[in-house]
Formats: sequence, structure tokens, C-alpha cells
Amino acid sequence: MRSAYAQSAVRPRSIEDRRPAMGGTARITLVGGSWTLLDSCFELLRDLELRWSRFLPDSEISRLNGSVGNPVPVSRETMRLVVELVAAWSMTGGAFDPTTLPRLLELGYRTSQSDPSRQTVLPRSACWPGDVPGIRTTSTTVTLPRGTTLDPGGLGKGLAADLIVDFALDGGAWGALVDVGGDLVVKGDAPTGPAWTIAIEDPLSAALDPTARLATIRLQAGAVATSSRLNRRFETATGPAHHLIDPSSGHNPAAGAVTATVVAGSGARAEALTKVAFTEEPAAAFALISSLGGQALILPGNGKPLCSPGWKDFQ
Repeated sequence: MRSAYAQSAVRPRSIEDRRPAMGGTARITLVGGSWTLLDSCFELLRDLELRWSRFLPDSEISRLNGSVGNPVPVSRETMRLVVELVAAWSMTGGAFDPTTLPRLLELGYRTSQSDPSRQTVLPRSACWPGDVPGIRTTSTTVTLPRGTTLDPGGLGKGLAADLIVDFALDGGAWGALVDVGGDLVVKGDAPTGPAWTIAIEDPLSAALDPTARLATIRLQAGAVATSSRLNRRFETATGPAHHLIDPSSGHNPAAGAVTATVVAGSGARAEALTKVAFTEEPAAAFALISSLGGQALILPGNGKPLCSPGWKDFQ
């Protein structure tokens, strides 16, 4: 994208707002956009949540999960989501598994943490692992094999950020930053120049010092996603658990990364690649993530951050 600053010496104003969304908080910054456009961006995010939330019984994802092998008409946005989920499973060799929802419910993650009145309900046939290669799509419908269910999870947030950034630029903004619960996408001109400055929180120090940072990077266009064993925690009969599932065992990863942050070309891809850090040792994770177009910062259990070789390009 050609920088608008190359055409004008006058920098447009920046506007920003934060609102609840997708079980957390969303932040949208527009450079050269209007408040009406900003409201429309949040309206699109709300619409995507209504389509994709597993906690809403009438969402398109819930209807797909309850379809028991029958085709379901879906919107263009949900079709894109399903395609991205399948692609993420394929490119990571299953490290990203979109079918772990039955296992999460078995562990106890059934109720929305932002609205306890909302619960996920699956048919009796739902099981894990699901049959990802068996998912079929037409131009307007998706068919999940009987027993297979989907959880958009973090990838849904990353994809939502992708879609909203493009919506904002198509709507006239010179630049946009969209952060949906920690999955962040930027495009176009930043408030102070061509590159956006993005701080990555230190989760081990945040309770004592909210300003603590693992790193600060600069990004002209692309996405940053973080996954963590410290988030989305809930109680089970055997003790505390979290939302990350090791596809090789069906349990929470017992070792490896505490958090993983990935920079990639899109929010959906960055989110998918974070999961590699929880199934591989850092060296192997860095190699796979780099081969798939990403760079990573991994915080292991000893609290000493490790970076892939290309991470320095963003500092």
C-alpha cells in the first residue's frame, strides 16, 4: 500500500475507542477515519461475534456444531472462517486443532467467562478428535462430518481483526489498528508515521507492574497474536486448567511455552502459528513458524524470553 504521507504533508487525526467484544475488550484505532466509520467497525465486530460465538445457540457456528452431518447454509464470513480453520490445521500438521471443543467441555470450559448465562451445548454425537479432512464446503454451505464440531477460539478473533482492518481502509481510513482480545492487525499509515509501534506485555510481571513489557516492535503491515497458558483458566475436578489443548494427548500442555507471540501476515495465520509453541520445543517451533512465514517470541517456564532469528527485523 502506498503511504498517504507520501502525498500530503498534513497528518490526519487519529481516533480510538475500546469496547467489550468476543469475551474480552476490542481496541480500534483509525488514522484519517470518522467516528461513524469507527462505529461501523465495532458493529461489524458485533455481527461476527453473533455469527461465530459457540456460546450463542443461534450462531452459525452453533448451528454447524448441531448439524450432525447435514449441510448448513452459512454467510460469506463464516465460510471464510471455516476455510481458515481447516487451512490452519493443515499447515501446522495438526498443532492447531479446531475440533477440541468436546474435550474442552469435558474439562469444564462450558460457560462463557464474560457472561455466565451463556453455555455451549453440543449434540451427543460430538467427539474429539474431529475429522478435519472430512469437512466439505460448497459456495453457500458447510457440512461437518458427524461427531465433528468447531471452536473458532483465538483464530476467530484474529480473522475478525483482519476483516475489520480491510473494512476500515475500504471505508476511507488511511490506516487502521484492530486489537481483538490480544490479536492485533495493522495496515496503512500509523498515527506518527509509516510504522506502528506495538508493545508486548510481560505476563509474569503484569500483576506487579502493568507497564512491564517483553518487547516492543515496529510493524508497517501485518499481525501480532499471543496465546498463553495464563489466560482462560477454569476449575476442574482435578484442579485448575486452561483453554489450550495438546492435540497429541487431549490435555493441557504440561511444559513448554507459558506464552507465545507470533508476527505474521494476517491475524488468522499469526494466531494459528502460536499453537506450535505449545506442542514443540522452542528450536523446532521457531523452525516451523519461520517456514510458514512467521516470527516468534516464546516465554518458557524459566521466564527468559527466546526469539526466532527473524524477530530482530521488527525491533
